[in-house]
Amino acid sequence: MYKLFFLILLISLTMKSQNLETVPFVDLDQYAGKWYEIASYPQRFQKGCHSTTANYTNSGKGYIIVENSCNKYSLTGKQSYIKGKAFVEKNSGNARLKVQFFWPFRGKYWIIDLAEDYSFAVVSHPNRKYLWILSRSPQMSKSVYVQILSKLEKKGFDLLKLQKTEQN
Repeated sequence: MYKLFFLILLISLTMKSQNLETVPFVDLDQYAGKWYEIASYPQRFQKGCHSTTANYTNSGKGYIIVENSCNKYSLTGKQSYIKGKAFVEKNSGNARLKVQFFWPFRGKYWIIDLAEDYSFAVVSHPNRKYLWILSRSPQMSKSVYVQILSKLEKKGFDLLKLQKTEQN
């Protein structure tokens, strides 16, 4: 009985990881610019971050410049900043990238939801251990946020782990 339960659980977890879909296409010029983190799964490398933002710029050299910043431990705390590069995975419609902050390590950055007008984006990793909800403005309407949460729940994300990010 237990063997069957664990086999079903293992198959379920494997399918979730393999079935995470990205958006079909991302216009990188439209995606470029400043994004505000609205909510995320807490990560060690973001501990104590408030007013978290990401800025993406096309380098013209085959990669995207990624600049992440936040204020540490309060909205007016000392600014923390890191710069990296993002490389588009071939044949992904520009929706799957690999982000590199420290050579030679690259992390998967999958755009799994995106507003038609590029006013919000949702980014994850295929293993669902990372999740960021991003917006072009520091605040997001409650109705849009609830719609995003509904989609994430259907995609197998644990909404209890999601934490809102304080923004100025």
